[in-house]
Amino acid sequence: MSAPIRLLGDNATPIWGMTNAERCRRMAEKDGKPLAPGHELVFNLAYVFDPMLLRWVIEQPGTVFAWGRAPVIGQVPAGSDPMAATVIDLSDGRKLYNRQLRKLEQPFVRELTPETRREIERKSYFGAYKGVTDALTKYLWPELALWLTRGAASIGMTPNMVTAIGAALCIYATYLFAYGHYWEGMLAGFIFMVLDTVDGKLARCTITSSKWGNVADHGVDLVHPPFWWYFWGVGLGSWGLALSNQTFLLVMIAVVAGYVVQRVIEGLFIKDFGMDIHVWQKFDSDFRLVTARRNPNIAILFFATLAGRPDIGLIALAWWTVISLVVHAVRLVQAYAVKRSGRPIVSWMEEA
Repeated sequence: MSAPIRLLGDNATPIWGMTNAERCRRMAEKDGKPLAPGHELVFNLAYVFDPMLLRWVIEQPGTVFAWGRAPVIGQVPAGSDPMAATVIDLSDGRKLYNRQLRKLEQPFVRELTPETRREIERKSYFGAYKGVTDALTKYLWPELALWLTRGAASIGMTPNMVTAIGAALCIYATYLFAYGHYWEGMLAGFIFMVLDTVDGKLARCTITSSKWGNVADHGVDLVHPPFWWYFWGVGLGSWGLALSNQTFLLVMIAVVAGYVVQRVIEGLFIKDFGMDIHVWQKFDSDFRLVTARRNPNIAILFFATLAGRPDIGLIALAWWTVISLVVHAVRLVQAYAVKRSGRPIVSWMEEA
């Protein structure tokens, strides 16, 4: 059952292919958490705001986020004056920690008009970006993914459609790698990696995320990298650069075991400390830019292939996986030591 809501004013200007009223209703329905007894959510349709603010007001009944003298979003007693609640004015530039997206930022609030719509879409799109991620996702293709996200929203594509197209390209890239068609495979993989950004941003911007869509998206992300690296090694024979059986076995052990154990370490950190390992200290956030995940690994292979040595690229990928694993293991041990000493484990972004 969706939370009771009250919409203030009216606004015909569309955003991401829907009215602001529809956007607010979707956010209220998606959250699904009960409000305090006798309370309702209040949305000012003159403004568009970061969905992060909705999560805050649901956790803090009687709180309203405002922009100057205008209420924007809040949870208040039904029928009451929103500005009679505890008001947090965001126009002073304050920053809040977004735990979901792992970043400290000033939540965006903008007045929605035909003149500001494109700027707001751009702001909400970049607001959906994780602050801690790999260098390629963070710096290389955000603008391309924005263009594709807008296009997908304008023609009514769902995030699941984008995920399905990306999954097909991911499988096709695996096939191409197996036959040594590395450039074609990396092109298919590149499009897949961009679409892997688009589906999540489309879901957040249009408020259309779903449990099974999230499972499908993360399932593909989690499973495919070892297959890429294995079939990359298989394809080396087409270049006359096949690794010896012993070397290939050692490389695969390092790549697969390193990948799995690194994921286990990340899971343990979340379980025992309640946050992602990459947001503990600034070093961890900086290391996430280049740690041995799919995108940094494909960059290693790209430059090695550019030099005509995809075999050395795979060996370098294996070494970088081992190094990244050691770094993560050391950080986990250090975190346990800090916990045993009685000091709290807190993200550097929450302390900032």
